[in-house]
Amino acid sequence: MRLVFPTDENMGYLSKRGAHFGRAKFYTVVTLVDDEIDDVEVYENPGHSGGACGNAVTNILSLKPDALIVSGIGGSPAKGFAKAGLEVYFDRVSPTVKDSIDLFLSGKLEKSSGEGTCKTH
Repeated sequence: MRLVFPTDENMGYLSKRGAHFGRAKFYTVVTLVDDEIDDVEVYENPGHSGGACGNAVTNILSLKPDALIVSGIGGSPAKGFAKAGLEVYFDRVSPTVKDSIDLFLSGKLEKSSGEGTCKTH
């Protein structure tokens, strides 16, 4: 399973998670095999100017994720991910990717219903 996390630094699974997925400096992609970290890749966020939130959705989908884990998300990108069939989970408490993975594996993250959590998008 490939999980994507917006992050503000390039430190693998020890990276601090970014609060805004579209403006995060990096996307940290963690591949899990049998609930264990098998691989970690970090990609610089190419940004989403010119195409607004649609580009952010495209950027994330190009990483071929099975799920996206965010602190929050706007309505347009939330609908875009729902339409694409990408599961989005909310983690508002974990400081690092590793901590968020632990919550994900324990089933403690809320799954998005396709609605945004912030009003600005």
